[in-house]
Amino acid sequence: MTLAAILDAGTPTGVGSLPFDDAAVAASVTLSLHPELPAAPQLPRRNPREGMLAQVAVGLPGVAVGDDGAIAIDRRRFGPVDDGAPLCTEAWAGTLAFLDACAGRTAAIKVQLTGPVTLGLAFVDAGARASRAFEVAAATVKARVASLVAAVHERSPGAPVVAVLDEPSLTRATHPGFPLVPEDTVDLLSGGLASATAAGAAFQGVHCCGPVDWSLVLHAGPDLVSLPASPAVIDDAAGLAVFLDRGGWVAWGVVPTDRPFGDRHDTHWLRLNEVWAGLTAAGCDPVALRTQSLITPACGLAFHDPAQVPTVFRLVREVAQRVQDQAYAARMSVGA
Repeated sequence: MTLAAILDAGTPTGVGSLPFDDAAVAASVTLSLHPELPAAPQLPRRNPREGMLAQVAVGLPGVAVGDDGAIAIDRRRFGPVDDGAPLCTEAWAGTLAFLDACAGRTAAIKVQLTGPVTLGLAFVDAGARASRAFEVAAATVKARVASLVAAVHERSPGAPVVAVLDEPSLTRATHPGFPLVPEDTVDLLSGGLASATAAGAAFQGVHCCGPVDWSLVLHAGPDLVSLPASPAVIDDAAGLAVFLDRGGWVAWGVVPTDRPFGDRHDTHWLRLNEVWAGLTAAGCDPVALRTQSLITPACGLAFHDPAQVPTVFRLVREVAQRVQDQAYAARMSVGA
């Protein structure tokens, strides 16, 4: 199976967090705003333990998660979660309510959780030794992604799962003092992606909403990369060209989440086209850029006003429609 078998070019979807404090409301909004590929929401406003780091760390031996979501480590007891441990209802309420609302769905469902590089770095920052931190992070992500995919399949056995690892700490991967060499970063990320596949995810991917050396990510073997529609990605055109040629998809974060985004989609559409033009000039297939694409906000929306959420996804959908029109035209031009 390929992503093209279950998703249309330019399918709109979400990324991670939403700014709601009611899990049922978040599920309803998600399914109404991007039903083609609904994305399980994280709700840190509902409970700080639903923040991306706290969510996967709750319940680990030697790890205390505070009321503010902060992580503290007892190095004497620090270890990974047991395989098969259920998802904590306190930390995963948004996701579990969403999956309940999706019950019986046969179309694809997107889920997201913190990846092993970011989790391991959080453990290091909390005082764990680096070698142990990343060992525990790898085992924990393996266990959590298995429980998460199982939770989807329990409620919707026929739904293909798109599992995405959230890796914001990859922005630090090339900085001096980063505790992993590039080869180890790739191996750790590759292991996390393999865990998702082994757990039964139909497709796996990596999200990062900051500037990243995407060659590292692409070497880890994702099916999907989720990134901002920024001119910075043109520097990685060579790797993206190979990735697209082997059937990889890109989720383009077209609506910024760290600055004003306006009320019209034209600006976001033009920016995406400028990025695609730069990538095409650098060797990427212009048809693949359009036909192997999803359209998203640049990142999660936890720090936005709930009233802004429909506007963000309206803009996403309007850009997505333009992408779908171009993808159809591109296929017709090559006789597909």
